[in-house]
Amino acid sequence: MRECRVILDRTHRSASGTIGNVLEWYDFAVFGYMAPLMSGQFFPDSDKNSALLKTFGVFAVGYFARPLGGMLFGQIGDRRGRKRALQFSVATMAIPTSLIMVLPTYAQVGLLSPFLLIVLRLAQGISAGGEFIGSSTYLVEVAPPGRRTSSGSWTFLGVMLGMLCGSAIAGLVPHLLTQEQIDAWGWRTPFSGGLLIGVIGWRMRREMDETADFVEMQRAGETQRWPVLQALRETPLQVVQVVGISLLFGVGAYTFFIWMPTYLTRFVKPPVSNALLINSAAMALVLLLTPLAGRVGDRLGYRKVLAAGTLGTALAVYPLFRWIDGGSPASVVVSMTVFALLISTVQGTLAVAMAERFPPRLRYSGTAGGYNLMFALFGGTTPLVATWLITKTGDLTAPAWYVTFAALVSLMCTLSIQPKRMA
Repeated sequence: MRECRVILDRTHRSASGTIGNVLEWYDFAVFGYMAPLMSGQFFPDSDKNSALLKTFGVFAVGYFARPLGGMLFGQIGDRRGRKRALQFSVATMAIPTSLIMVLPTYAQVGLLSPFLLIVLRLAQGISAGGEFIGSSTYLVEVAPPGRRTSSGSWTFLGVMLGMLCGSAIAGLVPHLLTQEQIDAWGWRTPFSGGLLIGVIGWRMRREMDETADFVEMQRAGETQRWPVLQALRETPLQVVQVVGISLLFGVGAYTFFIWMPTYLTRFVKPPVSNALLINSAAMALVLLLTPLAGRVGDRLGYRKVLAAGTLGTALAVYPLFRWIDGGSPASVVVSMTVFALLISTVQGTLAVAMAERFPPRLRYSGTAGGYNLMFALFGGTTPLVATWLITKTGDLTAPAWYVTFAALVSLMCTLSIQPKRMA
């Protein structure tokens, strides 16, 4: 009986830490997947690629606010507690997500429409700046001995579950509605899911326990007045390492699972049918493989698994893109399967790799600083950069070189760190 209670308690803590990431990445995924369908609502342009670029530009705007969110929630998480920061972040994400559902279009209010969309994306970015890192910090700190890597991998289960739900729902819209219905109101419907997930997440996090690391830190009087500034002052190298080791996750996840459906339907000739369905299946595979990668990381060491995933991506991404460019559904399925295998090794080990760089008193702030800086500069801009590269060069494989660059940087930064026992 006691064993069952322990298992249930661990499961509840893991689910509570994960639920906010489901909301965060559901929203970001839906926006990315719906971009081709909603671009004309906010940026009416005779050139569809131009309107799409503008919409992906708004998509990227949310990430520019993430460093601000990281500082805000890092201050709360390292000074007031991981639980309080996570409660606040899930609530502030649900509100702007739901408001996108009722935004007026360009035809209704003119330039005010894209302006309001940008404001809501900034609000989402602030919330997202604290959610993912708060979740990963919490899950790593509540993990039993020898299970930190696999416990941290639950953060990425939330990431992929949110992306998978977004992909599945966005994929249903064109099948259930006509183009006229999508233009009139159908593009709004996927954003309604954000409110439901937000309410569930808030209720679950009200019952969370604070982590033992933070309680001990608070008891010892080690909380910092300005942990964000202290992290930059004491651990600047570690912040840079977090930028580097997380770079492939930011660029790779968005290339393979957010931007890829647009690539397969807008750029590859002939367009690949059922692109969103293939994409959803690949993400479902990542959902299964990520915890397995976490368990392997517990046994072999997260550094080895993370290095293997980054090296494999650097070697495989360009030839797989060349194969996809032929437009064969079989080549897309095989390539997406390989991408799923590679990215799962990164996702399964990244949370503990980042958290281990900092002592508990600076962990939330330091990790949030590096991770959100990476997403502001590289991750969130990936769909925009990938679309721009193809538009300017005419080379369908150009985005592969961008992913290869990210993989090589992450590999070098991973090899530069030495695993150590967390405080």
